[in-house]
Amino acid sequence: MCKATIIGNSAGGKSTICKAIVKAHELPLYAVDKLQWKPGWTAVSEDEVATEIRRVMANDSWLLDGWGPWDTIEERFEKADTIIFVDHSVWIHLWWAAKRQIKSLIAPTSVEKPDGCDLFPMTWRIFKMIWMINRDHRPRLLKLVESFKGKKDIFHIRSPKELRRFALDHC
Repeated sequence: MCKATIIGNSAGGKSTICKAIVKAHELPLYAVDKLQWKPGWTAVSEDEVATEIRRVMANDSWLLDGWGPWDTIEERFEKADTIIFVDHSVWIHLWWAAKRQIKSLIAPTSVEKPDGCDLFPMTWRIFKMIWMINRDHRPRLLKLVESFKGKKDIFHIRSPKELRRFALDHC
């Protein structure tokens, strides 16, 4: 694993697994959320985000975590040697998001988030986003992942148990 991308709905354990991958494979981690948002949830333009993602992909090794503009997802899949798709049931994503939102109130520094962005005020928006990604973007992502089978190392993680197994076997 030298150039890897991890993608999936919010609150699926991607950031947690990224920490283990970074430790095991010594890859530099780039969280797309941190490229997309400035403090106070001020959005960075898609062009700027795409430019930054492409700059990262020009390096010899990387782990890109998150979404970003769709064309950069396709480019990441092309350039990556490893694709990790965290694809739990939408109910798990919603449940884990609820737990993370509560944790963000109790221990704000222990929760992954863009710098200067409080999670709790975004709770309803995050729940709506999880639902929308599952309904609208997941089918397209499934087709894209499928198109790279046999060409890349692909890990399609469908449950918390598979996430734990991936961590044990690959990190």
